[in-house]
Amino acid sequence: MSVVLSLIVFLPAVVAAALLCVPSRVPGRVFVGTWIATGLADLGLIVAVWTGLPASGGFSFEERLPWIPSAGISYHVGVDGLSLPLLALTAVLFTACAVFALRETRRVKAYVVLFLGLQTVCLGVFVALDLILFFLFFDLSIVAMYFLIAGWGHGERGRAAALKFFLYTFLGSLALLLGFIVVFLAADPHTFDIPTLVTANPLAGGGAAAGLALLAIGIGLAVKTPTVPFHTWLPPAHTEAPATGSAILAGVLLKMGTYGFVRIAMPILPATWRDYALVVVVVGVVSVVYGALVALAQTDVKRMIAYTSINHMGYVLLGVGAAGLAPGTDEQARQLATTGAVTQMVSHGLITGALFLLTGVLHDRGHTYDMGAYSGLSARTPRFAGLFAVAAFASLGLPGFSGFIAEFQILTGALAPAPIPTAVAVTGIVLTAALFLVALQRLFLGPLRIPDAPGAPRPFADLHAGEALAIVPLLVLATVIGLAPRFLLDVIEPAARTLNQLVAR
Repeated sequence: MSVVLSLIVFLPAVVAAALLCVPSRVPGRVFVGTWIATGLADLGLIVAVWTGLPASGGFSFEERLPWIPSAGISYHVGVDGLSLPLLALTAVLFTACAVFALRETRRVKAYVVLFLGLQTVCLGVFVALDLILFFLFFDLSIVAMYFLIAGWGHGERGRAAALKFFLYTFLGSLALLLGFIVVFLAADPHTFDIPTLVTANPLAGGGAAAGLALLAIGIGLAVKTPTVPFHTWLPPAHTEAPATGSAILAGVLLKMGTYGFVRIAMPILPATWRDYALVVVVVGVVSVVYGALVALAQTDVKRMIAYTSINHMGYVLLGVGAAGLAPGTDEQARQLATTGAVTQMVSHGLITGALFLLTGVLHDRGHTYDMGAYSGLSARTPRFAGLFAVAAFASLGLPGFSGFIAEFQILTGALAPAPIPTAVAVTGIVLTAALFLVALQRLFLGPLRIPDAPGAPRPFADLHAGEALAIVPLLVLATVIGLAPRFLLDVIEPAARTLNQLVAR
């Protein structure tokens, strides 16, 4: 039995445990350098798994050991084309944040250890093939992120935002657990094993139990995603978190919610998913339009980017909902919608992760996220302005970037089964373009203005080499996917086809 997935998942935790034995007086760069090396090692292992993934669309590199056999719980991990891209995204983002953390000076040992622990639980979510194992990793991510926001956020406001984040998402995870228990009780024999439940389809007959299970699972995942109306924890959490925390929160933790839909809700509850797919589509479209409209009204650049996450995750829901509406009609439409939804998860993680790291640079220089406090920065910080512009155009779905590939597939696949919602969702692209162009004008054009610097402008440094080294690879990957997406789509499409066949049962 291969143990490569366990090595990928638990390597950061083992390194974190070792670092706990290192005295805090050791220079911070030692801790951060160890984190970078761990991230690169994980990336190397994931590349090896990627090259060895068969094209069948099923699970590979599986590991299964008894854990609590009397309760039908096992340590069962594996990857397919739906989970492997997100596993790779997680490793890429954490490594980028590790490079960015070379500038961190506050309690570096604790900071690195927390991030390494969070890296393990995030990787674990995307390989878990047991509902309780999934729930364990899912819940532990909340704890680690709470301490990062409270400990390295912006003072008292950061602690308040961390508390709101924890309470909201913890309540959502309790709803998720309720749904898992309903599915467990419906299975005969009782089990939490995901592939076994998918094959058994224990709630195929629908009814109240199936509806309750989907409602509970859906609420738990919707809070994490987040979708309207479960989104209110997101803007303060992003605004008050450190830049690296925001990048991981948007790039990885939000994907746990959308990934849960394609890994759990759709294949385990296919009939009920089809019955309520239109509700999923409507919630997705409302999130698309609402997120873009509220983002357009923001004057805080970090809060604006936080609301665009609600907008972009709405496209994912539109895609997976459309796949539930289309069974028995156009197989290619279902394929496009599902593949586009997974591609959007990867694209959003790369682009929004880069945007949040860039806002961290802005706050480091000017100590505020208020766009009204800046103007004309392109003359003073051309490298920063150029990368921010690239990230902004990538986020609004400009052709040549990964966002265009994802949104084009989602909208094309959703048009036939849901023409009116899809037409409404297209307006979100226009609104997103408007809000990013307004932000670019406010920050980078016009006369030079820097916070608290009347008269002669104070020093305002451009991107340092370490900051650029963290941000540039994310945008390069988003561009590579936008120009040559086959390496990613060839992995996703067979698994998406298998998922659509399960939903159409």
